[in-house]
This record gives sequence, structure tokens and C-alpha cells, in this order.
Amino acid sequence: MKFAVSYSTPYHGVDPDTIVAYARHAEDCGFEALYLPEHIALYPGAAVGRFEFPPSLPYFDPLDCLSFVAAATRRILLGTGVLLLPYHHPVVLAKRLATIDVLSKGRMRLLTVGLGTLPGEARATGVDFGTRGRRADEAIDVMRLLWAGGEEGVDFDGEFFSFDKLCQFPKPYGVTHLPIHVGGSSRAAARRAGRRGDGYFPGGALAPDERALQMDLARAAAAAEAGRSPETLEYTRSGAIDMTAEQVEAFAAQGVTRIVVSATATEPERQREEMSAFAQRFALLDTTEAGART
Repeated sequence: MKFAVSYSTPYHGVDPDTIVAYARHAEDCGFEALYLPEHIALYPGAAVGRFEFPPSLPYFDPLDCLSFVAAATRRILLGTGVLLLPYHHPVVLAKRLATIDVLSKGRMRLLTVGLGTLPGEARATGVDFGTRGRRADEAIDVMRLLWAGGEEGVDFDGEFFSFDKLCQFPKPYGVTHLPIHVGGSSRAAARRAGRRGDGYFPGGALAPDERALQMDLARAAAAAEAGRSPETLEYTRSGAIDMTAEQVEAFAAQGVTRIVVSATATEPERQREEMSAFAQRFALLDTTEAGART
């Protein structure tokens, strides 16, 4: 089991010193990765179900923030949970991701993408809300094509994106393409993860039977539509910072390979205490690393 930690600027704040301290402590505790969420723009009345987003919530651009974090850390991997893929042009996004990966020496490795749930956010970025799934599928194909292409260039002719003999350098650090995980809470997201993703990160508000069904769909799509072993598909879930060993074992029994938790405290000192307690409970803490900055 791998353990990562998330940082949400609407909840934890936008102070750069706090973000760096949080990321460095997570790294020292032995967490695998730091995840950040994304919303590009909000508006009055924006809601998912019964939850309405206060329009003043301060969401950082996750990639810019992760680049900032990478410069202040040494080992921790960089993740998004989730990046709203249809609202980014894949040619530009491929360049940004490869740049961060090279500058961080191979740490932009837990990109998780989703479709977005706010129609107004789609309209603001010029994207038809109803076609955002097909657009995301193409975007994944475009990025992988660009990362793998050589000096002779690559061609693409799709519904949303088209180019001829396009070259993009530098390549990601030491790999032919960056891993792309798929997030979401729908059966379509699960199938997308199996067809095109390196992992599935389902949402938290799912009944156990639906959650199991979706993961079965993802694995079946990996085998039948992508022609690869379902065992290669990583399974990431959100967990609680105070979860017990028994709860982690239950996740493992369901095939979960990574758990992402988040500090619940608002005070930086208490946040670090929560992360340290979790790390000690699950033997993540390397005492040599932990003492490196104290």
C-alpha cells in the first residue's frame, strides 16, 4: 500500500510558506506524493448536488503550485486530484507536464484527470459540456502521442484536435510517457480508466456495491478494450488521516494500491502533528529523513 497526502488551498490556505512546510513535512514523514485539486473558475450558484461552491474559494492552479512545491522538495511525487482535462488544450498541457517532470527529475507522476461537473466552468473555457468526455479521451491520446514522438513529428486528426508533423521536446524525464490516472464517480469514468488510464481514482460518495462494480468495469475495459493486464491498473482511494490499520486492510482487500489522506486541522503545527501520527502508525516515518530539517 502506498500513502499520499493532499493539500486543498480553499481549506488549508494559499500562504506559500505554509504550503512549502506542509509538503516538506509530508516528504519527511515518508508520504509518497502530494495531491492538489483544481477549479479554474467558479460563479454564484455553482453546485454539485446539494453542495454549493462559495464563489470566493481560492483554488490555485495545481500545476503551477506543484512546480513551486517541487523546487522546495527533493523526493515527493506530484499529483493532481483532479485536473479538469477537457478545459486544457492537450498540446499546451503536454508541454507543461513534461517541463515540470524534467525540472523535478521525474516527479510529475501522479496526474489524475477528470471531466468537471460545473457547466458554467465549461462554458467559460469554451468547452461544450456535453462533449467533454470525448474531448478528454482525445486529449489523453494527443499527450501520449506527443511525448512518444520523435524529430519526424506526429500527426493527429480527431474531432477536437488536429495537427501534422508536430514535434515537442523535451520529453518527460526518462520515460516515453507520463502516467495518467482517471478520476470520477461514474461508470463512464471507470471504463475510461480501463481503456486509457494507468489507474482509477473514484470519488468518495459511492456505495460499496457501486464502487466494486466500477472497479470491475475498469479492469474489464483494460483487458477487453486496451489489451493489457487488469493487474497493471492502479487503484487509488481517499482515506481519513485518522484511519485505522483495520480500515487500511479492508481497502487492501478491495484491491486498493494507494490511499490519499489530508490533514484536517487548520493550524500548520496541528497539520504536521496529524501527518506525523499517521506516518508513525503505518511505519512511513524514516527517522533520518524526519530529522533532516529539524
